[in-house]
Amino acid sequence: MTQILEKRLVIADGHDVVVARVHGVTLAKDIGFDIVDQTKIGIVISEVARNIIDHAREGIIELRSLHCSTSDSDGMEIVAMDDGPGIVDIAQALEDGYSTNGGMGAGLGAVSRLMDECEVESEIGTGTTVWARKWMQDKE
Repeated sequence: MTQILEKRLVIADGHDVVVARVHGVTLAKDIGFDIVDQTKIGIVISEVARNIIDHAREGIIELRSLHCSTSDSDGMEIVAMDDGPGIVDIAQALEDGYSTNGGMGAGLGAVSRLMDECEVESEIGTGTTVWARKWMQDKE
């Protein structure tokens, strides 16, 4: 799989969330995703960026274009990284409706559901990294 880092963004406030979402949706459009997948990608970026602010205060989002030569598929990867408190129970955090702050956010469950692949690594006191990938569907 070939990955190209398209954008690396510092996330520290609400404005950064909007900027990351705009960059992500623009990249998704440039790759060729349809409007439905562009919307899903925008929601995912907003969710992981908001999680960074709410739980770690600051972090990084990287937006990457992908190409898988074995399946000749193009896609996009969103990587959210922070040095926050970490996630105690990743499986629980990936459940729909789970919230640690009583919010109505979509949560990591929605990130997992809206994307084709989602991986989370977290260590208490060290931080969290989320990888979320969306692949172009075959247009036959």
